[in-house]
Amino acid sequence: MSTWGLAGRDLTLGYRDTAVVHDASVELRRGQVTALVGPNGSGKSTLLRALARLHRVQQGSVVLDDDVDCAALSAREFARRVTLLSQSRPSPSGLRVSDVVAFGRHPHRRRFGALDGPDHDAIGWALTVTGTTEMADRPVDELSGGELQRVWLATCLAQQTGVLLLDEPTNHLDLRYQVEVLDLVRELADDHGVTLGVVLHDLDHAGSVADHVVLMDRGRVRASGDAVDVLTGDLLTEVYGITVTAVTDPETGLIRTEASGRRHRDLRAGRRSDT
Repeated sequence: MSTWGLAGRDLTLGYRDTAVVHDASVELRRGQVTALVGPNGSGKSTLLRALARLHRVQQGSVVLDDDVDCAALSAREFARRVTLLSQSRPSPSGLRVSDVVAFGRHPHRRRFGALDGPDHDAIGWALTVTGTTEMADRPVDELSGGELQRVWLATCLAQQTGVLLLDEPTNHLDLRYQVEVLDLVRELADDHGVTLGVVLHDLDHAGSVADHVVLMDRGRVRASGDAVDVLTGDLLTEVYGITVTAVTDPETGLIRTEASGRRHRDLRAGRRSDT
């Protein structure tokens, strides 16, 4: 059996006649977290959207682990296997939280069919694991940005797919919920065997949650592998165009990064001149 759940092979992606992702290959492995990182405009979100069949593939293919070409699946069949939490989502009005989370059950329901027992179980589980059970009856109009982010995550989980794609899932969340979302990502991989692909801006988050890191640079995969091999000071300095140091915490084994801007360098130079 393959160890990957979803793969993009030699993908070229673009907008109109301009290619923004070039010959990119990525494997999202079963029961593991793959983090896509890189500067703004490096193509990581475009690549994730192509894996979710929301961006047209100019060249290459997106394939599930039983070697099924995703382009050959119907929209309903694909939605039963892969789901995406995107950055841009509608702001529903006049609905309760539980109504929004129930949207995630649409690929599993017959047209105009009512929610059944498995639907309610999936919705209840999704509310529980995202910490949104207590707000189930609240109108979504009353929610903060962070609360609404968790509700949309619950909607994706209610879809109960084997592959979950998350585009910057910690955006708009305070520190507590950032940590809780990252913990949930690990639990989905470790305890439920879900294949996860996550776009992250925070390199420390990527180092703490990912089994596999893909570093994008100007539309190409610059490096791919374990966090300790990809999130190095030299490589990050080259890709981001700013001095970056990366160290491994001796107690946790996690990667910690620090970027040094002009003010940081000036302060260090000032301290040296004082000695």
